[in-house]
Amino acid sequence: FRDKYFALPGDIPYATNFWGVANATPATCINSTSAGTCNGNGNGLIDLSAGSNEQFRFWQHLANAGLIEGTYSGVDGTPATGQTCDTTNCPRSKLNTGLWYAGNFGVRNADLGLFDGAYNNVLQLGRVASTGGNPWNPLFKPEELWNIDTKLDDGKPGTGILVMNGFFTDCTNATASTAGATAAYLLTRATPGCAAVFRNLY
Repeated sequence: FRDKYFALPGDIPYATNFWGVANATPATCINSTSAGTCNGNGNGLIDLSAGSNEQFRFWQHLANAGLIEGTYSGVDGTPATGQTCDTTNCPRSKLNTGLWYAGNFGVRNADLGLFDGAYNNVLQLGRVASTGGNPWNPLFKPEELWNIDTKLDDGKPGTGILVMNGFFTDCTNATASTAGATAAYLLTRATPGCAAVFRNLY
Protein backbone atom coordinates (compact mmCIF):
# COMPACT_ATOMS: atom_id res chain seq x y z
CA PHE A 1 0.00 0.00 0.00
CA ARG A 2 2.73 2.44 0.96
CA ASP A 3 4.70 1.72 -2.21
CA LYS A 4 1.68 2.62 -4.34
CA TYR A 5 0.10 5.48 -2.37
CA PHE A 6 3.13 6.87 -0.47
CA ALA A 7 1.24 6.78 2.81
CA LEU A 8 -0.16 4.30 5.31
CA PRO A 9 -3.73 3.01 4.99
CA GLY A 10 -6.02 4.99 7.27
CA ASP A 11 -3.48 7.81 7.48
CA ILE A 12 -3.39 8.69 3.76
CA PRO A 13 -4.28 12.42 3.49
CA TYR A 14 -5.66 12.21 -0.06
CA ALA A 15 -7.68 8.98 0.11
CA THR A 16 -10.83 10.69 -1.18
CA ASN A 17 -8.99 11.51 -4.43
CA PHE A 18 -8.87 7.78 -5.13
CA TRP A 19 -12.10 6.44 -3.64
CA GLY A 20 -14.51 9.33 -3.26
CA VAL A 21 -15.98 11.06 -0.23
CA ALA A 22 -18.04 9.16 2.33
CA ASN A 23 -20.05 12.21 3.32
CA ALA A 24 -20.97 15.54 1.74
CA THR A 25 -19.27 17.17 4.71
CA PRO A 26 -15.84 15.50 4.66
CA ALA A 27 -15.00 16.73 8.15
CA THR A 28 -17.81 14.47 9.41
CA CYS A 29 -16.59 10.97 8.74
CA ILE A 30 -19.50 8.52 8.63
CA ASN A 31 -20.19 4.89 7.85
CA SER A 32 -19.45 4.02 4.22
CA THR A 33 -21.58 1.57 2.29
CA SER A 34 -19.34 2.01 -0.76
CA ALA A 35 -15.68 2.79 -1.37
CA GLY A 36 -16.31 6.40 -0.31
CA THR A 37 -13.98 7.27 2.53
CA CYS A 38 -12.30 9.99 4.58
CA ASN A 39 -8.75 11.27 4.61
CA GLY A 40 -6.20 10.66 7.32
CA ASN A 41 -3.89 13.37 8.59
CA GLY A 42 -0.72 12.01 6.95
CA ASN A 43 1.45 12.07 10.08
CA GLY A 44 2.67 8.47 9.66
CA LEU A 45 0.66 7.21 12.65
CA ILE A 46 -2.55 5.17 12.69
CA ASP A 47 -4.18 7.60 15.12
CA LEU A 48 -6.46 6.33 17.86
CA SER A 49 -7.70 9.78 18.84
CA ALA A 50 -11.46 10.14 19.20
CA GLY A 51 -13.17 10.82 15.90
CA SER A 52 -10.13 10.23 13.68
CA ASN A 53 -11.29 6.73 12.70
CA GLU A 54 -7.86 6.07 11.18
CA GLN A 55 -7.72 2.68 12.90
CA PHE A 56 -10.92 1.71 11.05
CA ARG A 57 -10.17 3.51 7.78
CA PHE A 58 -6.98 1.41 7.79
CA TRP A 59 -8.98 -1.69 6.83
CA GLN A 60 -11.29 0.18 4.46
CA HIS A 61 -8.34 1.65 2.55
CA LEU A 62 -6.65 -1.75 2.28
CA ALA A 63 -9.88 -3.24 0.91
CA ASN A 64 -10.42 -0.30 -1.47
CA ALA A 65 -6.89 -0.88 -2.79
CA GLY A 66 -7.69 -4.55 -3.40
CA LEU A 67 -5.10 -5.75 -0.89
CA ILE A 68 -7.52 -7.55 1.46
CA GLU A 69 -10.96 -9.04 0.95
CA GLY A 70 -14.14 -7.62 2.42
CA THR A 71 -16.02 -4.36 2.84
CA TYR A 72 -15.45 -2.21 5.91
CA SER A 73 -17.39 0.74 7.27
CA GLY A 74 -14.34 2.79 8.21
CA VAL A 75 -15.87 4.03 11.47
CA ASP A 76 -16.29 2.99 15.11
CA GLY A 77 -18.40 -0.08 15.84
CA THR A 78 -21.30 -0.62 18.24
CA PRO A 79 -21.40 0.41 21.02
CA ALA A 80 -19.31 3.39 19.91
CA THR A 81 -16.38 3.79 22.29
CA GLY A 82 -13.82 5.25 19.91
CA GLN A 83 -12.18 1.85 19.60
CA THR A 84 -14.93 -0.73 19.07
CA CYS A 85 -14.08 -3.45 16.57
CA ASP A 86 -16.77 -5.66 15.11
CA THR A 87 -17.19 -7.48 11.81
CA THR A 88 -18.35 -4.29 10.05
CA ASN A 89 -15.08 -2.40 10.55
CA CYS A 90 -12.35 -4.95 11.38
CA PRO A 91 -11.48 -8.17 9.57
CA ARG A 92 -12.23 -11.50 11.17
CA SER A 93 -9.28 -13.81 11.65
CA LYS A 94 -9.12 -17.46 10.63
CA LEU A 95 -9.34 -18.25 14.33
CA ASN A 96 -12.89 -18.62 15.59
CA THR A 97 -13.83 -15.34 17.31
CA GLY A 98 -10.67 -13.38 16.56
CA LEU A 99 -10.61 -9.90 15.04
CA TRP A 100 -7.70 -7.84 13.73
CA TYR A 101 -7.12 -4.29 14.97
CA ALA A 102 -4.64 -1.63 13.83
CA GLY A 103 -3.50 1.50 15.61
CA ASN A 104 -0.65 3.46 17.12
CA PHE A 105 0.00 2.40 20.71
CA GLY A 106 2.97 4.77 21.09
CA VAL A 107 4.99 4.19 24.27
CA ARG A 108 3.17 2.33 27.03
CA ASN A 109 3.95 2.51 30.73
CA ALA A 110 1.98 0.93 33.57
CA ASP A 111 -0.63 -0.27 31.11
CA LEU A 112 -3.38 -2.67 32.15
CA GLY A 113 -2.34 -5.39 29.71
CA LEU A 114 0.85 -4.35 27.86
CA PHE A 115 4.45 -4.53 28.98
CA ASP A 116 6.27 -1.20 29.20
CA GLY A 117 8.01 -0.03 26.04
CA ALA A 118 7.67 1.39 22.54
CA TYR A 119 4.95 -0.05 20.32
CA ASN A 120 4.31 2.53 17.59
CA ASN A 121 1.93 1.30 14.84
CA VAL A 122 0.69 -2.19 15.69
CA LEU A 123 -1.49 -5.01 14.46
CA GLN A 124 -3.40 -6.74 17.25
CA LEU A 125 -5.23 -10.06 17.10
CA GLY A 126 -7.58 -11.01 19.89
CA ARG A 127 -11.19 -11.37 20.94
CA VAL A 128 -13.63 -8.54 21.61
CA ALA A 129 -15.49 -8.52 24.93
CA SER A 130 -19.28 -8.69 24.89
CA THR A 131 -19.34 -5.04 26.00
CA GLY A 132 -17.37 -3.92 22.92
CA GLY A 133 -13.95 -2.37 22.52
CA ASN A 134 -10.81 -3.41 20.70
CA PRO A 135 -9.80 -7.08 20.52
CA TRP A 136 -7.36 -7.33 23.42
CA ASN A 137 -9.23 -10.13 25.18
CA PRO A 138 -7.70 -13.63 25.19
CA LEU A 139 -7.80 -15.61 21.96
CA PHE A 140 -4.73 -17.84 22.36
CA LYS A 141 -3.63 -20.32 24.97
CA PRO A 142 -0.16 -19.28 26.16
CA GLU A 143 1.36 -22.35 24.49
CA GLU A 144 -0.27 -21.40 21.16
CA LEU A 145 1.09 -17.85 21.23
CA TRP A 146 4.49 -19.11 22.41
CA ASN A 147 4.56 -21.42 19.40
CA ILE A 148 3.88 -18.55 16.98
CA ASP A 149 6.28 -16.26 18.85
CA THR A 150 9.06 -18.86 18.72
CA LYS A 151 8.64 -19.36 14.98
CA LEU A 152 8.43 -15.65 14.12
CA ASP A 153 10.33 -13.89 16.87
CA ASP A 154 12.10 -14.59 20.17
CA GLY A 155 9.58 -16.80 22.00
CA LYS A 156 9.14 -14.26 24.80
CA PRO A 157 5.85 -12.48 25.62
CA GLY A 158 7.36 -9.11 26.58
CA THR A 159 10.14 -8.50 24.05
CA GLY A 160 10.62 -8.42 20.30
CA ILE A 161 8.14 -7.83 17.50
CA LEU A 162 5.40 -10.20 18.73
CA VAL A 163 4.28 -9.57 22.31
CA MET A 164 1.23 -10.48 24.31
CA ASN A 165 -1.70 -8.33 25.39
CA GLY A 166 -4.00 -9.36 28.21
CA PHE A 167 -3.87 -9.82 31.95
CA PHE A 168 -0.26 -10.64 32.76
CA THR A 169 -0.97 -13.55 35.10
CA ASP A 170 -3.34 -15.21 32.58
CA CYS A 171 -0.69 -15.41 29.88
CA THR A 172 2.69 -15.05 31.58
CA ASN A 173 4.52 -15.52 34.86
CA ALA A 174 4.78 -11.73 35.22
CA THR A 175 2.70 -9.65 37.60
CA ALA A 176 3.53 -6.14 36.39
CA SER A 177 4.06 -4.19 33.18
CA THR A 178 7.70 -3.60 34.09
CA ALA A 179 8.59 -7.30 33.84
CA GLY A 180 8.65 -7.60 30.05
CA ALA A 181 12.36 -8.42 29.81
CA THR A 182 12.07 -11.44 32.13
CA ALA A 183 8.52 -12.64 31.43
CA ALA A 184 7.80 -16.14 30.12
CA TYR A 185 4.64 -17.74 28.78
CA LEU A 186 2.57 -19.91 31.16
CA LEU A 187 2.89 -23.02 29.01
CA THR A 188 0.88 -25.21 31.40
CA ARG A 189 -2.25 -23.06 31.22
CA ALA A 190 -4.99 -24.97 29.35
CA THR A 191 -7.33 -22.08 28.53
CA PRO A 192 -6.94 -18.90 26.45
CA GLY A 193 -5.08 -16.14 28.28
CA CYS A 194 -3.38 -14.05 25.57
CA ALA A 195 -3.99 -11.72 22.66
CA ALA A 196 -1.22 -11.03 20.14
CA VAL A 197 0.36 -7.67 19.32
CA PHE A 198 2.71 -7.27 16.36
CA ARG A 199 4.58 -4.05 16.96
CA ASN A 200 6.64 -1.85 14.67
CA LEU A 201 9.93 -1.15 16.41
CA TYR A 202 11.62 0.49 13.43
